[in-house]
Order: sequence, then C-alpha cells, then structure tokens
Amino acid sequence: MSVPAGNLLAGLPSGALADEIFTTLTESAASSGTVRIERILSTGQASPDGFWYDQDWDEFVLVVQGAARLQINGEAERTLGPGDWMMIPARRRHRVAWTDPAAPTVWLAVHIGEQKQPPQAAGKGEDQ
Repeated sequence: MSVPAGNLLAGLPSGALADEIFTTLTESAASSGTVRIERILSTGQASPDGFWYDQDWDEFVLVVQGAARLQINGEAERTLGPGDWMMIPARRRHRVAWTDPAAPTVWLAVHIGEQKQPPQAAGKGEDQ
C-alpha cells in the first residue's frame, strides 16, 4: 500500500478562479466519525451575504499562503495570514468574509467527526 503524499502549493492557479476549489487530500474513519483533510484554493471568493456555515463537526483551518478574513457569529472578523489557524467548534456559525483577490489563498482544512450520510436508495429521494 502506498503512503499518500503531496505538496499543498503544487498546481496553484495563475489567475482568478470562477469558484473556490476544494480538494480532499485524505479521509479516514475515526471512532467519533470521519476525519477529512482538504486543500481549499480561494482567489477573492467569500461567503454570500447572510450565509453562515453551521456544521455538525469541528473544523481546524490553517492559512498556508495568502490572506483571508473569517467571521464567527457574534464576533468581529479575524484576519488570517500564512501560518494563522483557527479551531471552529461544531455548531459554531462562521463565514468567510474575504479572501485576497490578488494572489491565491491556500487553506488546509481538517474536518473532525464528520458523519457520512449513507447513499439514498433509488426512488427514495426527498422529492419522492
């Protein structure tokens, strides 16, 4: 079995992206749910006005390169640069207020305790 490896700064875009790019680097089962590690590339994207993430799992975020501002509901925006990280507890509403439009922002996000939903059986969707 090969050991997964890579470089978070490989393949960065030279210009603006239409949307952020989310790439799962690795995922494994843990006793409290799944641990998923992903790289996020942003080039000026932000959460839409009035939108808040409200997740059932903890999330650790680290800015590897670039700059961003995160807002935790009820708190002032926090500016993050290379090396800055934040641990966002489950059910703590948060949003991306801003990312640098002039250079790629590279995030490392670790989702801890995410519960994977089983695939829906054919014909059993919500609109049935």
